[in-house]
Amino acid sequence: MSGKSGNGSGSTRALKVRVKTARRRTTSSTRWLQRQLNDPYVRRAKAEGYRSRAAYKLIEMDDKHHLLRAGMRVVDLGAAPGGWSQVCVERTGSDDAHPRIVAIDYLEMDQLPGVIVLQKNFLDDDAPAVLIEALGHRKADLVLSDMAAPTTGHKKTDHLRIMHLCEVAAEFARDILAPGGAFLAKVFRGGTENELLANLKRDFAQVMHVKPAASRSDSVELYVLAKGFRGRTEAADDDGEAAAGGEEEAGGYRP
Repeated sequence: MSGKSGNGSGSTRALKVRVKTARRRTTSSTRWLQRQLNDPYVRRAKAEGYRSRAAYKLIEMDDKHHLLRAGMRVVDLGAAPGGWSQVCVERTGSDDAHPRIVAIDYLEMDQLPGVIVLQKNFLDDDAPAVLIEALGHRKADLVLSDMAAPTTGHKKTDHLRIMHLCEVAAEFARDILAPGGAFLAKVFRGGTENELLANLKRDFAQVMHVKPAASRSDSVELYVLAKGFRGRTEAADDDGEAAAGGEEEAGGYRP
C-alpha cells in the first residue's frame, strides 16, 4: 500500500464503463454500480491497497488540517471496512507491539496491523467503557467518526439520524480526548446542526465545516472539524455557576 496523497486519479485515463440494467437489479442500483466502476477514487483505492475510497477523504483532510502525527492515539468510530484506520496506522506509526488505533463498528471488519478492532454498536450503553478499556485507560488525541445510519430517502429523517450519531460521538469525544485533541465527524447538510456547533465551540478552540475533494460533489455529506480541545464545560445553571464536575477529568485514566 503506497499511501499516496493528492487528488489525481493516475496517469492513464480509464475508459468509462457502462452497466446494463439486469433483470433483478433496480435502476438506482445500476446507476450506483456504474458510478462505482467509473469513480477514480475507487480505482485508486484498489491500486494502492486501501479498503475503501473513503481513505482519500481522510488523507485530504489530514494533508490540509494536520490531524495525524506519529505516536498519537486515535479512536475510529464506524470504521468498517477500515480505510480510515489504514491511513491512521500509516501516519501515526501504530503497530501490533504498541497499538494506538482503536476501531469500532457493528459490521464485521478484518483485522489490521496496529489496530484494535472491536465489532460492536457504538450506540450500545457499554461501548464507551469498552473503547476506554481498549485504549488502556489512556486519553485519545483524535476521535474520528465516519458513521452514517442507513438512509431512508427522506432527507429530513436521514439528516436527523446522522446528527444523532454525530452528537453521541461528540459527547464521547469530550470524555475521552486529551487537552489539545481534535474531533472529526461526518454530518449531512440540513440546517439543524447549529446547536452541535455551538456546543463544540464552547469546548474547542476551532470549529469548522470541511468537504474534501474525495467527497462526491453531489453528496450532501460534509465534515465538522473541532480542534484544540480545552476540556469539557457545562452550561451554566440558574445561578450562573457551571454544573458540578464540568472540569473534572473522567475517572480511571492514566497519563
